[in-house]
Amino acid sequence: MIIPRLIDYYDRLAEDQDSDIAPFGWSRQKIKFIVTLTLDGKLHSVDEPPGDDAKAKKRFTLVVPGQSKPSGSGINPCFLWDNEVYMLGVERQDKDPSWSQVRFKAFRDRLLGLEAQINDSHFSAVCSLLRSWQPGCLDHEATPLAWFGIFRVIDPAFHGYVHEREAVRTFWTSLENTNDGSGTMAPSAVSGRFQTVARLHEPKIKGVMNAQSSGALLVSFNDDAYLSYGKEQGYNAPVSERDAFRYCTALNRLLANPRRVYRIGGTTVVYWASAPHPVEDITGAILSSPEDEETARRLEACLDSAVRGLPSDFTVGSDVRFFILGLSPNAARLAVRYWIDTSVGEFMEHLKTHALALTLAGAPGGYRFPSIRDIVAETVPLKAGWPDEDRVSPTLAGETARAVLTGAPYPQGLLSSVLRRARIDGGVSANRKLWMSALHRRAAIVRGCLCRNHALNQEALMSLDPSYPSVPYQLGRLFAVLEKTQFEALGEVNASLKDKFFGAASGTPVTAFPRLLRIHAHHLAKIEHPGRRINLERLAGSICDQVPATRGFPSHLTLEEQGLFFLGYYQQRQDLYAKKAEADSYHSSHEGDSR
Repeated sequence: MIIPRLIDYYDRLAEDQDSDIAPFGWSRQKIKFIVTLTLDGKLHSVDEPPGDDAKAKKRFTLVVPGQSKPSGSGINPCFLWDNEVYMLGVERQDKDPSWSQVRFKAFRDRLLGLEAQINDSHFSAVCSLLRSWQPGCLDHEATPLAWFGIFRVIDPAFHGYVHEREAVRTFWTSLENTNDGSGTMAPSAVSGRFQTVARLHEPKIKGVMNAQSSGALLVSFNDDAYLSYGKEQGYNAPVSERDAFRYCTALNRLLANPRRVYRIGGTTVVYWASAPHPVEDITGAILSSPEDEETARRLEACLDSAVRGLPSDFTVGSDVRFFILGLSPNAARLAVRYWIDTSVGEFMEHLKTHALALTLAGAPGGYRFPSIRDIVAETVPLKAGWPDEDRVSPTLAGETARAVLTGAPYPQGLLSSVLRRARIDGGVSANRKLWMSALHRRAAIVRGCLCRNHALNQEALMSLDPSYPSVPYQLGRLFAVLEKTQFEALGEVNASLKDKFFGAASGTPVTAFPRLLRIHAHHLAKIEHPGRRINLERLAGSICDQVPATRGFPSHLTLEEQGLFFLGYYQQRQDLYAKKAEADSYHSSHEGDSR
């Protein structure tokens, strides 16, 4: 169902008068130079594309006749656009001069053979230039020649390009709509109608991360093992030439839009709706981090209204279909990592469930709800202070995205990977704000996995619950108290209790806590402030009272119990430091009174 939905999206764009999507038989290409002529066919100049800066010139594209430039070493001239070798016979240093001359001649002969049929003054000016042009006479270094170029004729009555002339467009459209019967006819797998089948599905798909820069194919067959009944290439999956063009063009349009394409691990993700809808404006922030404050604000409002069950702009038109496609490279083809076909109403319901699962009190300042990219980034080690996203498992990233977007359980590997990072990573990094946000994000992910996968109530443990009946949770709280006691006694140290004992305490408590409690007694003795010493001692004792004496410390904790341990540790730690800040603020505000 992917191809029909992409075709529908193409039709939606084609019906929009403000859309500049390429019609059938045309394609959008990057233009790097413009050959400007006079009406009598003399070369005036070779210019750069219009634009105020280098970035605008680099992004300059136009809809031109024909498909993408075929790859390979064959002779394949385009119509009124091409590279500098075909258009002007510019010699390349790594090629024999005859190599350029043959290609220029093929380009020239193609246009000259159509001059009488097209009968246009601007087209004739191009033909006049090509008749008299001597290949190799233009200095490649002195002119802005690279990639593709087009023709323009100086004429006060017409300011467009030659391929945009009415006579040229009419000729090319009639040429593309002519069915000479040379193609293979068969019922299309999309429409069911008897049509000319596309041998190759073009234009090639460009913009998928790590795929071939020249483009890849979503549907292709290049080995005998994949063929059926003697059919080759695209004839094994019969799609009409027009339908193949529409779905490929629509997908390329999505991949070229920076607000519709995102990278999660090794997967390139695009999304669209069957009709314009506000949810299209915030989905990018769900997949990756918001690019601007306005998008972040809209996402926050959307999540808030979803969690509260309040109506909003995002709940209007809940029956509109919504599609998300994840692609990854596979040699010259593309692999579909996941395909989600849902409605806006279902999507919003899944988003609400996801938001509730990852809701956690006590977020640090500047914290934002984690995107899917943020979530999977917490499963990999740091590199230069940031998550090394090149090491994100494509399978884990795909399963996580599917879980968030469809309401399915989170992958089991997500919880284990986040807990592993929590055990391995050290204490506070140089950027305390980023570290605190990462710690809160990990705790939120752990809580989400416990809610979605292990039957933790959605309303439970959003904040610290001292009476929560779980030994692993209480042991996590106890570890936070022991860590805080060490800090009160010794201040910053090279290796804290978390650095030395967190892994053992969260995995095999019976091996770690007896020793930790003995160390705790020494640390209490070194705290000079009696009020803090008594409070910490009482808090540790009250937590120990909730661990049944008959059972003692568990010999080992399951993955779910390790998640509860980490959640208890984080929430108790946040509570301790919040109370410490309140106490410090109280004492500093009363120092002036005592004086």
